[in-house]
Amino acid sequence: MLRFSDAFAPSAVRVTSRAALAVSALVFVGSSAMAAAGSAHDSVLTILIRWAPLLLSGFLFNLLISVLSMAVGTLAGIPLGMMQLSSLRPLARLGYYLTQFFRNAPWLVLLFICVMLLPFEFRVAGLRIPFPDWVKAVVGFSLPAMANVSEILRGAVLSVPTGQWESAESLGFNRRQTMFQIILPQCIKRMLPPWMNLYSLITMSTVTASVVGVSEMLTMTAQVHAAEGSRPELLAPLYSFAMLCFFVYAYPIGKWTEYLERKYQVKD
Repeated sequence: MLRFSDAFAPSAVRVTSRAALAVSALVFVGSSAMAAAGSAHDSVLTILIRWAPLLLSGFLFNLLISVLSMAVGTLAGIPLGMMQLSSLRPLARLGYYLTQFFRNAPWLVLLFICVMLLPFEFRVAGLRIPFPDWVKAVVGFSLPAMANVSEILRGAVLSVPTGQWESAESLGFNRRQTMFQIILPQCIKRMLPPWMNLYSLITMSTVTASVVGVSEMLTMTAQVHAAEGSRPELLAPLYSFAMLCFFVYAYPIGKWTEYLERKYQVKD
């Protein structure tokens, strides 16, 4: 019997949180002490308080990109996963190849392709519709999200015992009715933990959008460092603050995922 954990193991991508928090705290405290002792400029804490609103606004923009990317990826990944499960072999193969291509392609390469090749605006009936870089970044992140959601759905469906299909057939359900009325409702709890882990990965990967010019938290951190005279002792505290923001956001998601794994543990 194929287990869902074999198809997409959530524990493989779980956030290792306490170690990251300890390292971040040590780097931050040590760098702050060095900066305070060796410089007549404002202290690190003062600088962080001064620039915190700007840095947090950049972090919220990261979250916006991650939520939109996950929403688009989920809406596109569910039909793609259904394609993989189709009884029509050509359609199933097409779904499989699309899933494997976008699932195994480097995320940064997909991001570059979307930002560099997609137009900066569209013209519809004489109207100019802008297509900014951050929207292109959403498209770039939604492609691997789509492929992974497709695989999550496929694994969840295959993890349902075959007796469910046989029982539905004996009751006169056709394949479509069995899928939508019996199988998919059981897959929701199986899909939720890995879906949440995938969202955590998307969120933490949004910092790579800075490479293509999107003004998110990492970009603003670099701007703050430049505005404060590019002092070397500020590098570690500023970037530790950015890491801490992502940790505080991702850690509860990881713990909630662990809880859901225990609650919805599938026993065949």
